[in-house]
Amino acid sequence: MEVGATLRTVAKGAIGRGKLAAKIQPAMDSTDLNAARSLARFIDASPSPYHAVQEAVRLLTQHDFEPLDERSSWNLTGGRYFAIRGGSLIAFVIPAGAPTNLGFRIVGAHTDSPNLRIKPQPDTGGGGLAQFGVEVYGGALLNSWLDRDLGLSGRVYLRNGDTEISEEHLFHIDRPLLRVPQLAIHLNREIHEEGLRLNPQLHMSPIVGSLDASPGFHEMLAQELGIDSDRILSFDAMCHDLQPACICGWQDEFLSAGRLDNLCSSYCGLVGMLDRLERGEKLVHLPVLALFDHEEVGSASNRGAGSPLLGDLLERTILARGGTREDFHCARANSACVSADMAHATHPNYADKHEPEHWLEMNRGPVIKINSNLRYATDGGTEALFQQACERADVPFQKWVNRTDLACGSTIGPITAARTGIPTVDVGTAQLAMHSAREICGSHDPAFLVRALSAFFE
Repeated sequence: MEVGATLRTVAKGAIGRGKLAAKIQPAMDSTDLNAARSLARFIDASPSPYHAVQEAVRLLTQHDFEPLDERSSWNLTGGRYFAIRGGSLIAFVIPAGAPTNLGFRIVGAHTDSPNLRIKPQPDTGGGGLAQFGVEVYGGALLNSWLDRDLGLSGRVYLRNGDTEISEEHLFHIDRPLLRVPQLAIHLNREIHEEGLRLNPQLHMSPIVGSLDASPGFHEMLAQELGIDSDRILSFDAMCHDLQPACICGWQDEFLSAGRLDNLCSSYCGLVGMLDRLERGEKLVHLPVLALFDHEEVGSASNRGAGSPLLGDLLERTILARGGTREDFHCARANSACVSADMAHATHPNYADKHEPEHWLEMNRGPVIKINSNLRYATDGGTEALFQQACERADVPFQKWVNRTDLACGSTIGPITAARTGIPTVDVGTAQLAMHSAREICGSHDPAFLVRALSAFFE
């Protein structure tokens, strides 16, 4: 069926959140926890966007996906492929014999999360303690990074002999290396009246060791890699909380982890696509998974959602099969996209921060996010399209808008829709403590989102 026709067909009798939602009992069972446990392992292995892409590639190659190099010409037939650009990844499937104007079904998410990132010349300290200078990446809740055991991860570029070509290596130091100690209450008694006030320049530099014994960042990193420090040209390094992701709650209702925003959506989009392929049913659209870096800082980079990355690769999937620019325009007009990010579950201690008729609950299924001022890309047609996907998958869903008197966040949805011209719906998973070093969501919701996205790929 054409996407245009699908968008015009609104299911009758569909029930989402709101006053009728209390009558819906989500179909939860113990097998749903398997998705949450797998997500926990994915998160623990993905302390940086580069590691998240590496983990996604590991799963894709297990399902016969082949890498493509953007710098080379493509000559594609039917098959499963992916391309990497830094902390971003685009994966897609071309059905054998598919016409070159066949439309796309795209699920987009992002691999980055707010955190503390190491400055280029990080070595500093005082009071006999060595510290690393850090820059706050994205809208991190700074207080959540205090008094935690922190590791380091990222990528480093090394000299390759006398050549002008550098070597890129990922690193993952998963031991208690850094810590940002909070000021003792005895020295900050006004905290109860004035609240905790943190200056990111003055108060967030983690301690790493004794000033007279610590080797410095470059030397420390070189020791971890087993190389000479003079080989290090540059690095992209960031801190991560060492506490592993875990299932928690009286009846295992929750998943507690760092980077749920937005590795939860990235993982569910990946598994949803693989689940759709494993069913072996005929593909009537080209499935595409788009995982972008840099969403938390505006997406304006060579690999963010604001870049030409997705549009260029979609066009190349057609040109590499002998199609034309006209075929690309036809395919794009017959496509649809899900922007999958996290959503704000209703906080019981701050219920007044939420729109009264649009409260969200964890473990009640995916959230369709709507904003009249286009902070989300959802419109009536794409809302109906995703709602029908949930119904086909027998998955409950919720609908959400922000309080009218509060500023609304945004996602890759509006950016992707504007860059590609493809109808887009913003959806997500309800969570608490968004942008904290430690977040929480429902343990059954990842399975719900996987099933809904798998149905969307149909």
